[in-house]
Parts: sequence; C-alpha cells; structure tokens
Amino acid sequence: MKKTLCILTGFILAANTFAQNKPDTALTLKEAVVTGDRYREVIPSQRLSGEKLEALSSFSVADAIRYFAGVQIKDYGGIGGLKTVDIRSMGTNHIGVFYDGIQLGDAQNGQIDLGKFSLDNIEEISLYNGQKSEIFQAAKDFSSSGTVYLRTRRPKFTGNKKFNVISYFRTGSFDLVNPSVLWEHKISKNISSSFNAEYAYSSGKYKFRYRKVHPDGQVAWDTTAVRQNGDINALRLEGGFNGDLDSGKWNIKAYFYNSEKGVPGAIVNNVWKRPQRQWDRNFFLQGSFQKPFFNKHDLLLNVKYANDWMRYLNPDTQTSKHINNIFLQQEIYASLANKYSIFSNWDVNISVDYQWNTLNANLTDFVFPVRNTILAAIATAFEWRWFKMQASVLGTFVFEDVKKKDIYKPANKTEYTPAVFLSYKPFKRIGLNFRAFYKRIFRLPTFNDMYYTDMGNISLKPEYTNQYNIGLQYEKKFKRGIVENLNFRVDAYYNEVTNKIIAVPKGSGQYRWMMMNLGYVEIRGVDVSAQTGWKLPADIYIQTNLNYTFQKAQDFTEKKSVWYGGQISYIPLHSGSAIMNMMWKTWDLNYSFIYVGERYHNSANILENHEQPWYTHDLTIGKSFVFTRRLIIPVKCKISVEINNIFNQQYDVVLNYPMPGTNFKIILKIEI
Repeated sequence: MKKTLCILTGFILAANTFAQNKPDTALTLKEAVVTGDRYREVIPSQRLSGEKLEALSSFSVADAIRYFAGVQIKDYGGIGGLKTVDIRSMGTNHIGVFYDGIQLGDAQNGQIDLGKFSLDNIEEISLYNGQKSEIFQAAKDFSSSGTVYLRTRRPKFTGNKKFNVISYFRTGSFDLVNPSVLWEHKISKNISSSFNAEYAYSSGKYKFRYRKVHPDGQVAWDTTAVRQNGDINALRLEGGFNGDLDSGKWNIKAYFYNSEKGVPGAIVNNVWKRPQRQWDRNFFLQGSFQKPFFNKHDLLLNVKYANDWMRYLNPDTQTSKHINNIFLQQEIYASLANKYSIFSNWDVNISVDYQWNTLNANLTDFVFPVRNTILAAIATAFEWRWFKMQASVLGTFVFEDVKKKDIYKPANKTEYTPAVFLSYKPFKRIGLNFRAFYKRIFRLPTFNDMYYTDMGNISLKPEYTNQYNIGLQYEKKFKRGIVENLNFRVDAYYNEVTNKIIAVPKGSGQYRWMMMNLGYVEIRGVDVSAQTGWKLPADIYIQTNLNYTFQKAQDFTEKKSVWYGGQISYIPLHSGSAIMNMMWKTWDLNYSFIYVGERYHNSANILENHEQPWYTHDLTIGKSFVFTRRLIIPVKCKISVEINNIFNQQYDVVLNYPMPGTNFKIILKIEI
C-alpha cells in the first residue's frame, strides 16, 4: 500500500510538472466559518469548516479542536501521542465524538484518541455543549454532556464532471512523510462513491529542554535531550457510497486504520527512552438512511459494526513486570428515529437505539464482559414568534453480563435523564439572541474501570453531570465600511460532576489501585468568542476568530484533605486562542495563537504541583495556482509552508511529556 500511494502521488506531481501556468489566472478562495443558527437550532455550535479548517496549523482533528472555547486537549506529545478532548472540565469520558452522524465507541476505556483522525477528508468540525440542538437524531445524540461532530466530504460535481481527485503530500520535521489521495466518482445522477487513502510515517524525534526548579528557586537540573520512541507508522483507508433520494439521502461508509507506534512515556528519574510499543487496528462499517414519509413524518435509520484490536507491549522488566496485553472490542449498533410535525411550528421525535459491546483480552482472570444497552428518547421542538424551545427525556437501560460466572454478576442499570433548551430573540431586526439550557446526563463505568485485573471495581456507579448554561449571541452584517460581519457570544455555566470515578490506593502496596466512586467536582466558567470579517482595499479579505475561557473547576471530594476546593488537575483558570486568516488573490496567510494559563497537575494546589503557563504561535503561508494550458481538465495546486511554535517555547501539556519546539511542514495539495 505504501508503494501504491507513492505511485499515485508521483503520477499527479509529474502531470503538473509539465503543465504551464496560465498568466492572469486567479483562484478565488471562499472560506467559511459557519456560526449562525440552523433551522430551529436553539444553542448554536462552534464550527470550523472550509478553507479556515484547512489553513489551520493542524495535523489531526485534535489539533483543530484546540481553537474552540471551553475545550482542553490532553496531548502526550508528538504526532503519534495520545490526544483526548475535555469540554468544560467534565472529563474526557463525558464527550461523545460522532463520525458522519454515528458515535465512535470505546467501551474499554471511554476515550477516543482524536489523533487518529486526519483532516484530509473532514469538511466540518462542530462542537456542542449539552447536546446537538436538533431533535431529529438518534437517541445516542442525547447521551453525552458535550458532543463533537466530524463531517466528512460528500462528493459534489460541477457541470459534466464525473470525478474529483484531491492529493496531499506533507513532509517536514520529525522525518514526516505523509501522502494521501481522495478519489470521488459520480456513478449516476443520484449515486456517487469516494475513496480516501492516507499513509503517515514519523520518527517522532525532537529536541526538548528538561528543567526542574525547586520551590526555593534553586535549579535541580537543566539539560537538553532528544525525545525517543515517539515514532508512528500508520495507514488509513476510507471509502463509501452516497445517494440522494426524493427529499432524502443515504450513505454507506467503511473505515480502516492500522498503526504501530512507540509509547514515549514520561521523562522521570533520568529515563530518556522507553521500550513500550502499541499496535492498533480499527475497523467499522456504518450506514445511514433518511427520508420523509407521508406529509409530516421523517425517518432516520443508522446501523454500525465496529471491531477494534489493540496490543500493548512492555518488555522492560527492570521497572515493572513484562506485559504483552491484547484487547479486542466489538460493537453492534442500530438506531431508528421518527419525527412527526404536529403543526408547522411544533415537532416531536421518538428515537430508539440498541448497542451491543463486548471485550476480550488475554489478561489473567479476565471476565469477558458483555454489555447490552437500549436507549429511548422522546424530544420535542416548539417555536412561537421569537421564542424557541427544545426538551427531551432519555431513558437508558443497561444489561450487563460476564462470561466468567464465578464472580459477582454486575447489576442492571436504568436511568432517566432530562434536558431543556430555550432561546429568545427580543428584537425583529436586531440579531440578538438570549439562550439557556439545563441537562442531566451520566456516563457508565468503562470496562477497564470495572474489570481490569486487580484494579477494576464491579460495583461502580455511573458518573453524573448536571449542566446549567445562560448566554447571549449578537450577529450583525454590515453593508458599508471595511467590517463585513460580526458574531459575538458569551456563555456563563455551572456544572456538577458527582460519583466521579477515581483511582485510589488499595491496601499497602504502592502499585495496587482500585477504582471507586468518591469524587465531586463543581465547575464555574465563562466562554467568550468573537468572529469578524474584514474587506480591505486591494482585494484583501481578513477573518478573525477570538476565544477566551475562564474556568474555576474545584474538587470538593474530601473536606479534610489538602486538595479540598482546589482547582482540578490540568484545568487553567484562563485560556484562549486567536486565529487570523488573510486572503489576497492567490495568496493566503494564517496566524494562530493558543494560550493556556497557570494550572496544577494535582488537585492539591500547592507550589510543588504548580505548572507554568504556555502559549504557541503558528504561521502558515500558501500560494494557489491553476494549470489549464494543454490540459483537458484544469488542475488546481496549492503549496503551503507551516511553521509551528515559532518562538520555540518549551512546555508540557501533561507533566513530564515534553512537546516539540519550533517545527515546520511543507504541504502540496493538488486538485483535479
């Protein structure tokens, strides 16, 4: 497959080497950051799409999501390092990640590694607090505290064109080699197909500074080293069919990801290199069908099968015992949603989902759990003049079993959780909206929480969240002047997380732990964001996006403990981001900035646990060309140079996992 990708990329590059650039040909770039309301959307999402998404200094989905307000990314460093998302400090396990409308599952540990998902085939990323502000959806869409939706490209063809080809080739720091190709084919008037292949290799080696300062200011050590065992070798294949119906649509998608990578580990005790390795093989096949029946009835059907295999190897017997663990997860999922329009301004939706999860492992005394989950949701949406309301109740019914019958059988679970969303626009001609929502939801303990050998706790209870949010949004389009549009939002929120699942020492053994329901966290915060578009003289167009988040996330688990009332680990009081995208004729320039304020790596907010703020400046400059002479079909090309962490700041997102300093990428995009 590596050879095939190289041949395809080389063929496209060669074809354009012999093409001549036509003078006075300009490529018009239409950038879109969609932030307005959709039909009956009560709580707008944060979105990145179009050239704005492409222009970001981002290698994966996780890198792009960093620019949303209220988001924390745990990044363990490098291209192949684990990257997970946390929204408003409620925990990674409370976030649902949906790929083309169907949730990505991980019953084993509940955390989706967003570093596995490339941006090459992603058309839009959207983030919702609470849930997607739309009632016509599967019951799964109601089941998370926050959701991230990844929407891939749906083929579009202009004129009599029968195919589209888009190819990328990236190279740069860390010995990066990253070709990809996307082929879209128009089979008939209403049916199209697409196939996307991507290969990524990186040695993962980069210099970093390792510095330790005692609380009294004395430097314990200060040295420079090279990050080791951060290599990755990954292949992603994705293909499917899309069809249009009378007022409906359908799609089928297959996804395959295979990788081998090093696990660089933490830099502690002067250990600079780790021998641990990890292999991942992920496959899923999913389909969706949506069509209206009769005058007032719409139907949505989703189905999915997923198979996830993972091997973790730790051959280091000097610091721990030899580990060679293999896990296999399987999932079957089906959903049926029915929406009925009672009146033109009042809709009702009933959704029923079924999900089957199982986990096999080669662990000693493993119990081989099986989980059957039924979700049933009833939701309604109502509009009256300038008032919008959505409400839902989700019923979750979990039937859990283990194949090893000599232990206590886990209890079945039944939960009912409500949500209410409100929006009010007081003025007809002024784009001012007030909104509020309340939602109660929970997340089930993962299979690792309950069954991991010598650590799991089969009696764990679900972890609950209560979310309260009030906010406003102001939108305005200007007909005159250099400012084209303005979109401003502010939200204040209060969240509670109860029955929080944490690991505590078990007995007197330092390396023996147990999962327990002990935690209680309160989160108070404010998210502020502003987007503007500017039309300047000489055909210069600028878009800016500013985000700021204040969060006070306090641990109130044990009153007599040193960490009572402390800011929870890795959550900064202040954080923010800024994006500026400038386009002039065939040139574009993108500048992005991320700031994460001081924080603590433990809920005990003492000087020894304090972490300094960090920030990065990234810059991308690109030039577009159109080749037409002597070619039957115009070929669009774009060359970009990307420089990340311009000022070479040395920082850790997670303690003792150093991030790269200044690094660069060269990106060639060819579109036919």
